[in-house]
Amino acid sequence: MTNIVCLLYVGWITNYVANVNTKVPEPELERKFEDDNKGETLKIIERLDRLENVVNQHIQEVPQKDKDSEEKAGESLSDSSLFVRWGHDLGPESRRVALKKFQYYGYNGYLSDRLSLTRPIPDLRPDGCRNMSYPSNLPQVSIIFIFVNEALSVILRSIHTAMNRTPSHLLKEIILVDDNSNNAELKENLQHFVKEANSQRPDFIKLVRHDKQEGLIRSRVSGWRAASAPVVALFDAHVEFNIGWAEPILLRIKEDRTRIISPSFDNIKYDTFEIEEYPLSAQGFDWELWCRYLNPPKTWWTQHNTTAPIRLLSAKT
Repeated sequence: MTNIVCLLYVGWITNYVANVNTKVPEPELERKFEDDNKGETLKIIERLDRLENVVNQHIQEVPQKDKDSEEKAGESLSDSSLFVRWGHDLGPESRRVALKKFQYYGYNGYLSDRLSLTRPIPDLRPDGCRNMSYPSNLPQVSIIFIFVNEALSVILRSIHTAMNRTPSHLLKEIILVDDNSNNAELKENLQHFVKEANSQRPDFIKLVRHDKQEGLIRSRVSGWRAASAPVVALFDAHVEFNIGWAEPILLRIKEDRTRIISPSFDNIKYDTFEIEEYPLSAQGFDWELWCRYLNPPKTWWTQHNTTAPIRLLSAKT
């Protein structure tokens, strides 16, 4: 239905609505269910607290790398996967810079810095989605980007494509949540960009910075608290939007404000930034709680309508 590129993913938006039918228990059974449920919840919270303590202790025990060890690591990764399909024409110094950025970001930051902030990307929506029409009175949306030590060019591409490929009357604001980045590039340079953007459209971009790292969920809550539009869209700050991404989402929410909409992702390759199309899929989890992409149910296929939403039990966060 829509076209969003999420880094490292590009995608059209398919809408998901999960309506869960539950049986109402008898009062006595209901009380027992609530007591048991509270007990299980407390056990889970205790396990999570212990896990968090272990992780924090492990982080504190990891030794800091010195300059020599970083240089040795760079030399040992001279045959890095980054250069398998890309960078054959780079000289030694450029390869060193590209490799250093790759080690830092986990994707080709060197290439990202050299790509247009509004580069053209293929429209991978089903054909029927391109011919859809939408009412003019859709609700406005606040787009929230969460990041920590992301490449500046990737963040700016997220912002620029959101601004240029979302109808201006629908996009109320963009909110950036910096979860305590220590990358100097994200301090003065990003602040300057926000100031310039707001000089043309006052208060259009809001920048929220955390004094300490709060994690993904609390960062999303920070962005949500700063938002003023009736609809909030949460994204990592490594996405690219395509035309027509917003309207179908906002229409579904206009029909029912309790709906939660989730995209079906394609892939942006980490080394070449090329777009790799993924098949339509639903989302779910396995027993280890890893996100899994599943074949849409038979009821969806029998509709013979690729613009129809896919019902699912979970949403990728």
